[in-house]
Amino acid sequence: MALQEEQKKILCVGLVCLDIISVVDKFPQEDSDSRCLSQRWQRGGNASNSCTVLSLLGSPCAFMGSLCAGPVASFIADDFLRRSIDISAVAWQTTGQTPSACCVVCPSSASRTVLLADTNIAEVTLDDFNAVDLSAFKWIHWEGRNADEQVKMITRVERYNQTVAPERMIVVSVEIEKPREKLYQLFDRADVVFVSKDVARHLGFQTPTCALRGLRPRLRPGAVLICAWAEKGADAADADGTLLHSDAFPPERVLDTLGAGDTFNAAVIHKLARGRPLQEALTFGCRVAGAKCGFHGYDDIAHTGLI
Repeated sequence: MALQEEQKKILCVGLVCLDIISVVDKFPQEDSDSRCLSQRWQRGGNASNSCTVLSLLGSPCAFMGSLCAGPVASFIADDFLRRSIDISAVAWQTTGQTPSACCVVCPSSASRTVLLADTNIAEVTLDDFNAVDLSAFKWIHWEGRNADEQVKMITRVERYNQTVAPERMIVVSVEIEKPREKLYQLFDRADVVFVSKDVARHLGFQTPTCALRGLRPRLRPGAVLICAWAEKGADAADADGTLLHSDAFPPERVLDTLGAGDTFNAAVIHKLARGRPLQEALTFGCRVAGAKCGFHGYDDIAHTGLI
């Protein structure tokens, strides 16, 4: 039996890792011993974090990425299931190790420093993606990583969309976060493109407005381009090229900016996937991401009053 549109999920494809997070009162000096204020294990990775936020906001979602069996993967899988995130599409690898990251969060400077051990675990491939039942999803979001394979995956979605009614087509979004040339082939393969401040600056754009105007020709006709710019909020160009803006909504005290960008992406997708206007989605993304910076982790998103 075919799923109703409201029952379909949002699939996020990308990285999952173990974050070992140390909260400190000041960033440690090199070759020193110091105590942290607290330490915790947390499931991390851009696509993984976005799934967490989507689930907390009430959007049924699924994650696709690579894991390798072991205690770290068991912790990660249990946490996905605790948050009702579907992991049936996870590619279980037989070699390599599940990635981990050491994260230093310093509220006094509003900084987060990440050291990622991106191990020799294989990335998700087209062969893995071919096993996914596309009819279960209304939106698929790719965290730009192994772009050559991701382009092939998106091509499969494009072919699927040619076989279904317009209202059953899957929306494709991509995140281009790192200034890596290979990722730029994703610009014209999505309906919604999230481009980071770092990429915009690397390409020579010093403001979000300049980035939107300069990068829009790289998109497919009718695509949406979104660029978050930290304390300056976020800007977007809609399908017609109209520029939109939302201010930032910082908390009274910044405690934890780790995953703020992933939170913003998820909140925007949550609204757009429900058919809400781009301006509303942009502002909602800034509000949720700002609120998230005021507490550690993600759980309190459910208690912000924004849902």
